[in-house]
Amino acid sequence: MARVFNFSAGPAMMPLPVLEEIAKEVVDYRGCGMSVMEMSHRSKVYQQIIDEAEADLRDLMGIPDNYKVLFVQGGATLEFAMIPMNLMKNGVADYIVTGAWSKKAASEAKKYGKVNVIASSEDKNYSYIPDVSDLPIDDDADYVYICENETIHGTTYKELPNTKGKILVSDQSSMFLSKPVDVSKYGLIYGGVQKNVGPAGLAIVIIREDLIREDLPDFVPTYCRFDTHAKNGSMYNTPNCWAIYVCGKVFKYLKSLGGLSAMDEINKKKAAILYDYLDSSKLFKGTVEKEYRSLMNVPFVTGDADKDAAVVAATKAAGFDNLKGHRSVGGLRASIYNAMPIEGVQALVDFLKKYEAENA
Repeated sequence: MARVFNFSAGPAMMPLPVLEEIAKEVVDYRGCGMSVMEMSHRSKVYQQIIDEAEADLRDLMGIPDNYKVLFVQGGATLEFAMIPMNLMKNGVADYIVTGAWSKKAASEAKKYGKVNVIASSEDKNYSYIPDVSDLPIDDDADYVYICENETIHGTTYKELPNTKGKILVSDQSSMFLSKPVDVSKYGLIYGGVQKNVGPAGLAIVIIREDLIREDLPDFVPTYCRFDTHAKNGSMYNTPNCWAIYVCGKVFKYLKSLGGLSAMDEINKKKAAILYDYLDSSKLFKGTVEKEYRSLMNVPFVTGDADKDAAVVAATKAAGFDNLKGHRSVGGLRASIYNAMPIEGVQALVDFLKKYEAENA
């Protein structure tokens, strides 16, 4: 069966060369007589896998030595709680709400302290990023939180907020490893890996060492403490061994392509193909202000829910998958992560052009 162009927001496409390499090793990893799915996480073989994965990630992102890399189960949603549990020393945090995921993160953080929503784009259905150059940062705020790329609404930051000396925490789940990033500008970066890196069930947390506290409230579960993972090399309990292994393969694959600068150029070309069509179309319209458009998640609509549904059905019949917009917003959405080839985006645009001509 031929592989489809999968535009899912996550779990999402993975690079075919990586999948093929994994397929060769799935029964017997490099002659050890067992699959990675079977081997002990305490074995020397697996220790090498996780060590190489971390080293390659550090190389890709240029992660400074004073930052820890943690592989944490539970995905990004668990981080909505772990971050305030661990970082709310004063019991206060400032959140910028630019879509569904930052809104959920702020709601979760309210369980652990005072949350100030210091900027929001909810007034225009999260179709833009608010001005973040001069924000009312709380003097007692322990951190400023953003979702740097909103998967559902398709917005992304072009400039980072002026946090006025407070640490910046960023959910980069749907843009993780899609372009270069200056890690030193953040106190903490995290991402659920199922969008741009690997299979679901794992979050990667990159945290500055001085933010890893031991003086936490007693209510914080042992597993939800960043120091638990830092002290134990992400091996406090059995980690998501398979996901870490697959992510390690993807890290090496991205390095082979030329790293994150090369990936950024490819992603810009892909997005331009789709956005240029949407800007010229009489049937379809993008939902995000041009300045804040995501390179990863492209929501668009016809303006009529029934027409949107008909287009989604037609794309499915034509061999494209997962183009239905998130249930909370409707319309259509094309997620064009690193693994989506330019050919896939061009094929989608060719189909949409044909559909528009036939249904004008």
